[in-house]
Amino acid sequence: MSQSRYFLDFSYLGDAYHGWQRQPNATSVQQVIEEALFTTTRKETLIFGAGRTDTGVHAKQMIAHFDAELDGKKEKQLVYQLNSYLPSDIAVKHLFKVINNAHARFDATERSYEYHLCTEKDPFEAHRHYYIRSIPDIELMNQAAKILFEYEDFECFSKTKTDVKTFLCKINHAQWTAKGSHYVFSISANRFLRNMVRAIVGTLLEIGLKKQDLNDFRKIIESKNRSEAGLSVPAKGLFLTKITYPKSIFL
Repeated sequence: MSQSRYFLDFSYLGDAYHGWQRQPNATSVQQVIEEALFTTTRKETLIFGAGRTDTGVHAKQMIAHFDAELDGKKEKQLVYQLNSYLPSDIAVKHLFKVINNAHARFDATERSYEYHLCTEKDPFEAHRHYYIRSIPDIELMNQAAKILFEYEDFECFSKTKTDVKTFLCKINHAQWTAKGSHYVFSISANRFLRNMVRAIVGTLLEIGLKKQDLNDFRKIIESKNRSEAGLSVPAKGLFLTKITYPKSIFL
């Protein structure tokens, strides 16, 4: 039997992990899933994720691809078997067979994130959102968020000393919503830079707390200088929520 390529659809809480990508001296989500695949299939299997999430960042949906020799019965059993071996903070949802050259990272057409913050202290959600004491002006933050659509170069929100070849991103959606004391920023783009969402949120909060104005926001983006933008908000409030692919790659 020849190998086939599969997409694995799963979610995880990032509290216990040093991000998605394998680390030499720290536990990562990638490492834990690869170990579970080995336990299940008895073969060393490398998996390739749709992107990197930093230490403490969560994923409501992450996609990774891998190659394996699985018959129909093993395909049906794999999700159940993986969930049996994986810890409670990682859950596999679906297994999809895809075309042989499909790539979880390079074939993704859009990625979506949410950032959660709260203005009321909540011990039960302390690891899922960023607590701030002041109440931000959500209307001002949404006016600033619309400015993001006017630009494609977001070097000012990128982690410095990164090895990316371009800072160009096409943002398709950016909006704040509020329900009581809980605020959620949702954003979608074709790609994101390292630390980009957390830096955008930190800068938008400065607008919402009247520390910067809308003209300042434009100047920050046009400066292409990370030191001009706001501080990065904590990782614990960030969730990767959805990754979109062309239907043509699924079998």
